[in-house]
Order: sequence, then structure tokens, then C-alpha cells
Amino acid sequence: MGMTKKAREYQEKMGTDMLSALLETDPEFAERFADFAYDEVVNQDDLDDCTRMIAVLAALLGCQGAEAFREMVPAALNMGVTPVQLKEIVYQAVAYLGIGRVLPFLSIVNEILSSGGIRLPLEGQAETTMDDRLEKGNQVQVDIFGEHMKEFWKNGPEESAHINRWLADNCFGDYYTRNGLDYRRREMITFCFLAAQGGCEPQLTSHAAANMRIGNDKQFLIQVLSQCLPYIGYPRSLNALRCVDEAARQR
Repeated sequence: MGMTKKAREYQEKMGTDMLSALLETDPEFAERFADFAYDEVVNQDDLDDCTRMIAVLAALLGCQGAEAFREMVPAALNMGVTPVQLKEIVYQAVAYLGIGRVLPFLSIVNEILSSGGIRLPLEGQAETTMDDRLEKGNQVQVDIFGEHMKEFWKNGPEESAHINRWLADNCFGDYYTRNGLDYRRREMITFCFLAAQGGCEPQLTSHAAANMRIGNDKQFLIQVLSQCLPYIGYPRSLNALRCVDEAARQR
């Protein structure tokens, strides 16, 4: 039967063929998946290719799709995602997935960049020091979530107060303050990390609301989620959609 014309064109645009082996062993499945993911889904909205690829890479990190991630990294680079942006996506994932789940993906990125002639390490993007990361991280929390987050790190029971401090100085101070991605893209990839890994619905609702607060409106989040759906499946996508609806109602 073969892929649709638009699916073939998009696959050529990506410059990589994630389904090449499956077209030999599982042609009906591979063609139907390509028609869905590379035609029906891609042409559902007007997201630019770079934004789409950033979201898909974040979703693949979230769902631990290492083999698909390996195939999609060259496509992302072909579609305008820079090496710095690629690294920033992976670095920020550590705050939401943990190094145990992210380390294999960092190794994949380093391997692909090195094999493509890109010298590592890349230029540093840090904008904080160990002395000011808490203050600057808390300011990021205020910028994204609102004034109620000012000095939030001081709140909570004494025995767990250190975790609120870590959220400010590590999660936001070490990652969100970095160059390479702006707040809107950083909150978008956080939304994708949480949606794809599942089981984080309270945090996902909170970050959906934060996305909306800084300009990633409900329609945009649904567009992003739609592009991630072929890679994370329907249950987690539908759960994420409920969180987006809830965040919109709360606002």
C-alpha cells in the first residue's frame, strides 16, 4: 500500500528513517504508523518544526524511549534544534526524571554530536554560581508561578524544608536560569517530561497552569500534546489533557 505522499515528504525532511528496518519486517505496521505520525499528526496544527521536535525529544526522555530518541536526534538537528538546545533539554530532564533515567540519553546525544564533528564540551550556558543560585532560582519560580512563590523555599515542616530549598536552588537555579532555552520552552519541555512519564498529575496540572501563565496557552499545550501522542500513547496523553483542562478551569 505504501506511505502517503505527505508522510514520505516529512520523513525526507527529517533526514532520518526510524522505520527503515520495520518496513522490511513489519511493513503494514510501519506504513500505518508513518501515515499517522508523519502525516495526520504533523499536519494537525501549525507548530513550527523546531518546537515540535523539542517537544518530541522531551516526551521520549519522559517515557524512556531511548531507541526512538536516538533516531530522532539527527532529525531534530536537521529541523533547526541546535546542539545547545539539545543538551539543555537533556540537562533539565535530570530535575524531573533523575540522573538514573537520563544518563543513557546524555550518552546518546554526546555520541551523535561527536560523530557529527561537533566538538565537546559545548560552550557553557550557566548563569548562576553556587553563591547566587538560590536567589536566582527563587526569582525564576516567582517569574513563572507568581509572587506567592517568593521565598517559598523557607516554607514547610523543618524535616523537609531542605527539599523546598533544593527546588529553588537546584531545579530552578541550576537549570531554568541557563541560556539556550527561554522560560516558555523550558516550561513546555517540563510539561512533556511529566506527561510522558505518567503518575505526576498534580505536578503536571501545576506546570500546565504555569505554562499558561507565561504565554503557552491551552491551545498550544493541546497542540504540543497532540504531537507527542504517537510517542507516549493514548492513556498518558488523555491524562495530560485532563490536567490541561483542570489547569484552565483553575485559571
